[in-house]
This record gives sequence, C-alpha cells and structure tokens, in this order.
Amino acid sequence: MSNSRRAFLGQMVAGAAAIAAAESGGNRAASAQSPLSPDAALQQLVDGNRRFAEGRLTSFAEDLELLKAKTAEKQEPFAAVLSCADSRVPVELIFDQSIGHVFVTRVAGNIATSAIIASLEYGVAVLGAKAILVLGHANCGAVKASIEAKAVPGQISALYPYIRPAIERVAPDLDAAIKANAQFQAALLRQSSPVLAEHIKQSKLKIVAGFYDLASGRVSVLD
Repeated sequence: MSNSRRAFLGQMVAGAAAIAAAESGGNRAASAQSPLSPDAALQQLVDGNRRFAEGRLTSFAEDLELLKAKTAEKQEPFAAVLSCADSRVPVELIFDQSIGHVFVTRVAGNIATSAIIASLEYGVAVLGAKAILVLGHANCGAVKASIEAKAVPGQISALYPYIRPAIERVAPDLDAAIKANAQFQAALLRQSSPVLAEHIKQSKLKIVAGFYDLASGRVSVLD
C-alpha cells in the first residue's frame, strides 16, 4: 500500500474516531428505529430487486401523500446503499422502495471517502439503518477509467487512488474489477469506522457488497 493511501486511511480512521468520541461525550443517543434485523433489512432489498427485475413493482402503489406526511419531520430508513453516481442505477427504483425507506449515498465508483463514511455513520448511528449495501454495477466508467489510468480533464483522476487497490488484486477484467472494488469499499467501511464496527459487533448492522447487472436489472450479493 502506498504512503499516500496509508495517510488517507489514517485520516478516515481519525475522523471516524472523532465522531465516535463525540457520540460518547454526550450527544443525544441514537436508537435504531427500524424493527428489522440486519439480515431482514438486506433481504428486503433483495426481495425488492427481484420485483424490479420481474417487472412487478409495488412501491408506486404506496400512497405518496401519506408517505410525504409521515416523513416530513423524520426519516426511518431500514437500510443504506453506497452506490455509483451513474444515471443508470436509480437506487430506490431497482430495490422497489419509496420515500423514506433507504438512505442513499452516491459517488462515482461507489467509493468510501471520508464524507461518504461520515454520511453512512449518520445513517446507521442516528437514523437506525440495519444494513449497508455497497453497490457496484456493470460497465462502471469510474472503474474502467481507473484501470486505463489515462490523462483526464479536471479532477476526474482524483477517483483513481480509491479504486486502484481493488484493481491491483484482480486481472484486468472490468466486471471482476468492479466486483472487487465493491468488496474493497465494503471492507473499508467495516474496518475504518469505529462507529460502524461497533454496530456490527453488537449485531445491529451488516455491511455487504453487491453487483448490479444493467441488462437484467438483477443485483447479486457478493459477500
């Protein structure tokens, strides 16, 4: 691992530790609001994706006015998803979920940056999400660009250091690299955040990786 990568991970760990210390220092206690277990929360995402892939969505049948009224003052997501920013991956739609059900963070390459980790810590510690799914997808441009490592405009290349560790573990096959990246980012969440690690230790949270096939619409859980 490069020195810059070690420094980056150190910064993330330090930031997460600060959040944990703040929580233990007197901030209001967070209580899990969803009654689902981590396994049940993950299964609910899997079941929703099955409905989406089979073309029998149920979320559109929900009363949106009632949902808006119920969620105007609070939110009670049962799961969180770290997804790529790709426009072909509409998270709520592919899991057949509606307003207030899923806490979604999105960034190119579904990478676990410090800001993303902080957001997911909030989703778990404050909002009570019971599962986090790191979702890679077929034909991911961010992973492809990281493999090629060509000169690119602006700050696009800033994505590369987050994705390269996963790419270096597998052969230069795009789908294999995409799956490896999702698994690497999921592991990073489990290992770099004391907040998330503590919820996992208490069996209040499960973090897994997944792969979304654009053609079939199906999500496969990788670990």
